[in-house]
Amino acid sequence: MTEPKFIADAMLGSLARKLRVFGFDTEYFRGTSDHDLIALARRRGRLVLTSDRLLAKLAEGEGVVTLLVRGRTDGQRLQDVAVGAALVGVRLEQGPSRCALCNGELAISTRESMRGILSDRVLARHRLFFSCVSCGHVYWRGGHWKKLRRLQGRLRPKESRRQHRGER
Repeated sequence: MTEPKFIADAMLGSLARKLRVFGFDTEYFRGTSDHDLIALARRRGRLVLTSDRLLAKLAEGEGVVTLLVRGRTDGQRLQDVAVGAALVGVRLEQGPSRCALCNGELAISTRESMRGILSDRVLARHRLFFSCVSCGHVYWRGGHWKKLRRLQGRLRPKESRRQHRGER
């Protein structure tokens, strides 16, 4: 099976950015009507992510797979995506990280190629950088990296997380 592609509604911008960082192709739209979002999802073969029950009902009525996301925090929302995907038979296989801003692919960049773009302080603390091939935004493994990796564990249903840690 190919990796899942998502389309997130206006209420799930933070979730969309996290999914991108975790390697999921995730489009994000705000200011788009529900009908336009559903049409885009169908045309592009994407699963709809929404916390809007009416949008979920509309999309499902049109034959578009929809995951209703109810959690209030990013961790809860990621868990909802994991559980919802499992319920509809979608396996969450992560790809390489994507740009959190535009969903573009990231390319590895060296410290030398970042001179004049990033501050000397950032260059002194890091060696490896990732730049978006679409928008040019640059990323590195800063202090937020550990928090994101812990959050990433929420993409496994609870049972599988316990088994992974050896708990029963």
